[in-house]
Parts: sequence; C-alpha cells; structure tokens
Amino acid sequence: MAHATTAVPDQAIGPEHFVNRELSWLEFNARVLEEAEDPTNPLLERLKFLSIFSSNLDEFMMVRISGLRSQLQGLAEPEDPLPESLSINEQFNLVHTGTRTLVARQYACLGQHVLPQLAKAGIRLLSPADLSSEQQTYIDEYFQQTVYPVLTPMAIDPSHPTPHLRSRGLYLAAMIDQRGNRLGGAKRLLAVVQLPTVLPRLIRLPGDADLYVLLEQFVASRLAQLFGGSEIVCWTTMRITRDADLDIDGDQVLHDLSQAVEEGLKALRHREPVRLEVAAGVNDKLLDAIRRPLGLMAQEIYEIDGPLDLTALMEWHGLEKYPQLRDEPFTPRRPPGMEEGADIFRTIRKRDVLLHHPYESFQCVVDFMQQAAEDPDVLAIKQTLYRAGNESPVIRALINAAEKGKNVTAVVELLARFDEQSNVKWARQMERAGVHVVYGFVSLKTHCKMTLVVRREQDKLRRYVHLGTGNYNATTARLYTDFGLFTCRRKFGEDASALFNFLTGYSYGHSWHRFIVSPQDLHRRVLELIVRETERSRKGEGGRIIAQLNALVDLEVIEALYRASQAGVQIDLLIRGSCCLRPGIPGLSENIRVLSILDRFLEHSRAYVFGSGDDADVLLSSADWMPRNFRRRVELMFPLIEPALKRRMLTKILPTLMADNVKARAMQPDGTYRRVSRGKDVPPHRAQLKFLSDVPTIEPEGDLPE
Repeated sequence: MAHATTAVPDQAIGPEHFVNRELSWLEFNARVLEEAEDPTNPLLERLKFLSIFSSNLDEFMMVRISGLRSQLQGLAEPEDPLPESLSINEQFNLVHTGTRTLVARQYACLGQHVLPQLAKAGIRLLSPADLSSEQQTYIDEYFQQTVYPVLTPMAIDPSHPTPHLRSRGLYLAAMIDQRGNRLGGAKRLLAVVQLPTVLPRLIRLPGDADLYVLLEQFVASRLAQLFGGSEIVCWTTMRITRDADLDIDGDQVLHDLSQAVEEGLKALRHREPVRLEVAAGVNDKLLDAIRRPLGLMAQEIYEIDGPLDLTALMEWHGLEKYPQLRDEPFTPRRPPGMEEGADIFRTIRKRDVLLHHPYESFQCVVDFMQQAAEDPDVLAIKQTLYRAGNESPVIRALINAAEKGKNVTAVVELLARFDEQSNVKWARQMERAGVHVVYGFVSLKTHCKMTLVVRREQDKLRRYVHLGTGNYNATTARLYTDFGLFTCRRKFGEDASALFNFLTGYSYGHSWHRFIVSPQDLHRRVLELIVRETERSRKGEGGRIIAQLNALVDLEVIEALYRASQAGVQIDLLIRGSCCLRPGIPGLSENIRVLSILDRFLEHSRAYVFGSGDDADVLLSSADWMPRNFRRRVELMFPLIEPALKRRMLTKILPTLMADNVKARAMQPDGTYRRVSRGKDVPPHRAQLKFLSDVPTIEPEGDLPE
C-alpha cells in the first residue's frame, strides 16, 4: 500500500477524477465475461457466466441505458449526477460501442470455445440440418402435436397492424411473398411469430445422449407451413428490450400501493424499446421493416452471431451426470449452537452469532423463523422483505405463525425491481393468512434487512433480532455472499422496535443506540467516520478505512475518501461492481486501493471498518455508498459489539478477501481493471476457496451486558 507524500501538494478534485458510472458498470460486466473466458473454470461454470453476462446486460439496458436514452431525447434529467466530462451523446455512443465489443467477445467465447468443448463432453446443440431421419421424425411429431397448436403467425398490413412485441420475448420475423394470395393487398409483407414461453427453448432429443435443438430453429424451418401459400423470402430471430424503470408517482397513489404497482407493471409492457437484437447477417430490407415501427437508433441494433438470449442455456448447468464440468458441491456449515434441532434462542442468549453466507448456512435463519412460529412463548414476529424469491420458507414461517395466532407484521417492499410481481403475490397470500402487511413508503424503498422476535421469558419479554446485509431469500443465500447477525442485546432490540414503528406508523423521535438509519443519518455518519480517520492521520495517529460493498457512486463520499487519502489514511475498497472513484492518482488517491473479486459466489456483503486494532469500528450494512441508498431508501448500518466477532472480521474475513491473488482485479487510475499479479514464488490465494475450507474458530461465549 502506498503512503501519502508531502512532496506532492493536495490536488483539486475535478471532473477528470471521476469514472463515468455507465462505463464503470461495463467494466464490471467485462469482469463477469472474463470468468466465462477463463479456461481454468469448469466448462458449465463458464456457460453460467455467459448466461449471467446476458442477464446483467438486459437489466443494464432496461434501467441505465433507458435513462441515458431519455436524457438524450430531452425527456429526463440525470439523477444524482457526478462531475462529468462526457456529454450525454458521448456517453450513449461510448456505452453502445463498449457493449457491442463485449457482446462480440461473449459469442466468440460461446461459439469457438464453450460449445465445441461441451460437444466433446457429450452435450451438443444441433441444427435442423444435423438431425438423423429418426430425430427428424421425432421433431416433426413434436412440432405438430406440441408446438404448432400454440403458434400464431401474424402477417402485418393495414388491416393487421404491428402486434405488440413483448420485452425480452423471442420472435421470428420474416418477409413473405404472397404470389398466390387472392385476398388482395400488398404482395410482400413483414410477418412475425412469437416463440411461446410455455414451451422449453431447448428441446432434448430422445436417446441416452444429451442432444438438443433450439425451439426457434425448427420453428423457422417450418415457416412455410405456418404461412401456407406464401414464399418465405428471408427470416431472422429477433428480440427487443424495453425500458423497465417502474416509476410510481407518490402524489397519485390515493389508496392501495399494491394496485398502483400492478397497474405500473402493466404499463411497462408498452414502454419504449431500447435495444433490438437480430441474427447476424439479417437481410437489410427485413431489418429496416422491423426497426422503423420501433423508432430505434442505429446504435441500438445488435446483430448477434449465435442464439439470442443465452440465459436459456443455463438449463445445462443442472444436468446431473456432468459433475466434473461444475464446481465441486459444498454443504454450508452450521456454527455451534445452530445445528439442526438446536435451541437457537438459547444460543443467542449466550452470545451474538455472526453468519457468513453461503459458507455458513442460511438454514439457520429459516430455523430461527420456524422455531419462532412454533414456540408458544413467542408473542410477535416482525420482518422486512425485499426479495424473498418465488419459494420462500421464511414467508411460509410467517404465515404459519399468523395462523397460530401470533402477532405477525411484514413490511414488504413492492418496488424491489424485477421482483414486484412476486412481492405483490406474497403480500396478498400473507394478508389472507392474517399477517399484518405494510408496504413501507411510496417515496422510500424499504431496503433494510431485519427481523424482530418478541418472546416471553420468566415473566418478562426479551427481543431477539436478526440483521443482515442481504435478502431473506433461501435460493440466493447459496449463491451470494452476505453477513447476518443474531443478537438479543437490549439496545439492539429497542432500536429494532423503533425502526419497525417508523416503518409501520411513521414514528419519529427515537434516539438510536446502535442503529444508523437512512435517510435520517446514514450518509452523515459515514462522512463523519471518514473525516474522523482523516483527522487521526493528520495528527500522526494513523488512519485506516476498509469497505466492502457493491458500488461506490456517491459524490460526497468519494470526495471525502480523496481528502482522507491526501491526509495519509490507508484505504482498501473491495467493490464488486461500479466504482466512480479513481485510485492511485499521485497527490489525490495514491493511498486508495480498489479491488473487485469475481468468483463462484456473487460478492454481495457490505462491511465497513473505520480505525484499527481493538478500537476500530466494525459495521455491517444493507447499504452501498450510492445516493439512492443514502437518500431514497430506508437502510440500516449496525456495529459488531462482541469482541470475538470483531476480531473474526478484522483478522480473518477481510484480510482473506484483500489477499486474494487469483480472482481479484485491481482497479487502475483510468478505470480499467487488471488481475492482481503475484510473484513467481507466491502461492495462489483464492478467498472464496479459503472460506469454503476453513472452519472459523468460535470464541468462548461472552456475556451480553446489554
């Protein structure tokens, strides 16, 4: 780590010292693509990263690029802008140019490496021309009996206007020539066929071998049958992506927020397109006929050299007979006192418990909820829900508790992007079971992760609290890294009650003991802690900041970190995604190191350290350092109090992450990333593998004076 020098005067902070947010995100997705390109990763894991790249890019187009497009058209102003040296037009062009380059790499990786190697391993994707006569017979029968009845061929003319094209739906588009048509009208028409989502996209052929054909390919080979009497002049696969930024106007929500969300979701279906994907080599006239009604710009047309939407190929990742092509399976650990059947309340009374997911099992949280639901001494359960998933044992436990007559409250965030429909469904189901469901605030997303259980013990009430950095989602808890804290310390319980009262009843005035909450004071407190370390360093007392988070975008925080670096504070930032700060600039940020770890699990944890040694403040949070987290969300930051847990974070978890020299990339001053290099004799150190193999030492149980 570099140290500040007195020879270089402090630099003024200007626009050139900030990385454009959209370009920083592209750098992140490029790192995802690198994992797909890495031949040391198992083959089906490489395929997984190709799929994740596609899914990430869809969301980027629907949310971030749609916002740039609106600004370019003069329909919107930038939200929370950073000092920017690029015009909106320059940003728009650079983002599309960069995306096009990455997509070309993605399909080169698929076509030149992953698919050929999968074919050698026994998983093959065939074209209709590759099929044997027996396979062709099977496909013919499958088409006639299963596919043909649900297809709707649509020719487009003045009496058959352009149908609504679903966002991310897969279509075949064709130019058809009606030479024998006796109905009049144009002789050459554009026609489309939507590929039904009710059918699998990958059709497995009968037999022992894993042979597949794509639904769109064998439907395309039968377009002449679908448009009987017409000649198929040319055809292409196509897919459009629409703006998906659900914006609910709080002033117009008069009664039911859930109804407003459902109406907003319906309106999204007709939002403006922001991207059109077509097969490479598409006929120019056919492309023009598709593009013109959509009003798309040239930059927004992507010709794809391979199957559109690679998320469909994730089906292969679950094939059971290829374990050698995947990462080794693992079983999450359970800390002592959290074993299956253990009395979790008894364990929490003895000590705080820190869980590091997915290495330590999220089932501990599920068991906590299920025990609370069944325990006759539990009187009340309160929980915030952001992304619970389609099948949620946590919500099932809340429903069970309500049906047993307990007082159950769920604060459900309906506007969790892309989970809105699922959250509305769960909210309605919980309400029917007797759960008191609250939707939070119209103007603030409830993003904090918190559970409060009130239990009667020896003629008094005790509050048990779970706080987390990630969602109450049992599926993603095996795929994302996160922290969770169990405690029954009195001050934590009082703060949890007060925060729930704020969420459900607009209750103000509580003096927080342990919680730091946005939008009230999280931003202010983070800045104060950075300034505190800055002042310590200026006094010669040292200064230290470590932060693990998903994104760093906030202007004031970045400026404060720059000033801390200039004062000599040593700063390590573990930022998985977007980072708008430039590290390593002499006189400005030479004391700042930014690392990004892309590996088997998505690094989703948020942990912050201010200071060093026993006096350091170690905090966990649901919030990234972004304006939306500080100003437009209810977020929570909370300290680790128990010394053993602080030591574990300071001496084990964070140092292990910062020492990664296999999957870590170091950010350069120009905003690009390079893999961390290691010396010839330095052994490889892969943090996630270390966590999988290590069993953390559980310190002796401490007392809980609070």
